[in-house]
Amino acid sequence: MLYLLSILLDRLLAPAPLAEKVAWLKGVTYAHRGLHGAALPENSPSAFAAAIEAGLGIECDVQRSSDGQAMVFHDWELDRLTAESGLVIERSAAKLGQIRIAGSEDTIPSLRQLLDLVDGRVPLLIEVKTRPSTRIPAICLAVRRMLEGYRGPVAVMSFDPRVPHWFARHSGHVVRGLVMMEEGSRTLFARTRRHIMLWRAKPDFLAYDITDMPSRFAAAQRRRGFPVLTWTVDTPDLMERALKHGDGPIAEGAGLSKAQRP
Repeated sequence: MLYLLSILLDRLLAPAPLAEKVAWLKGVTYAHRGLHGAALPENSPSAFAAAIEAGLGIECDVQRSSDGQAMVFHDWELDRLTAESGLVIERSAAKLGQIRIAGSEDTIPSLRQLLDLVDGRVPLLIEVKTRPSTRIPAICLAVRRMLEGYRGPVAVMSFDPRVPHWFARHSGHVVRGLVMMEEGSRTLFARTRRHIMLWRAKPDFLAYDITDMPSRFAAAQRRRGFPVLTWTVDTPDLMERALKHGDGPIAEGAGLSKAQRP
């Protein structure tokens, strides 16, 4: 009874996307934070350029600068990837744009710089980073401003259901995704929580932890028409699993040895 109720509520509260809106997400391998390696830092212009050259889609991370600009950087702190320390949000976009990444010649790019680099040549996934204190309208507006006029396959996604919900409400034409992980929890409470997150987010696709696949929840949404991308695919075995149970792996390292190209 509870299973049937969840199916009905899924259809009512999180309708499946139009097939033509999300078709481009499928059959693509996305380079996780760009095609990075020893000489190419993650989320760097060089790693993104290498992904484009290899014919891979791109996944990146975005957060706000102190002056409200969308900047491409994963960690909240600068310490791991740069010679600087402190929070990203405490620096202006101009200051961040002067900071070199991991000793390379690359500096932290803005979302605008990334969009100009990609220029519609490969599909792009933008993961919006948030914390409980994050001002969701501010970061979402910063991203949407950069996407205005962009011509090319692009989607926003987040672990935070508030982000895809914001885009569903204020910018419905933008493809939006919910990033999810089960962490091995298959209890009734955990299953219910996943459905509630789906209902709140109202996404067009899911990005699912590959270690949770196969997943009954993900498979059910996939049957309804939601593309299911998988992350982080970093071994050949995980790539095989991703290709069997999902629609588009987000991969890095050894996981790219069996990569699909757009």
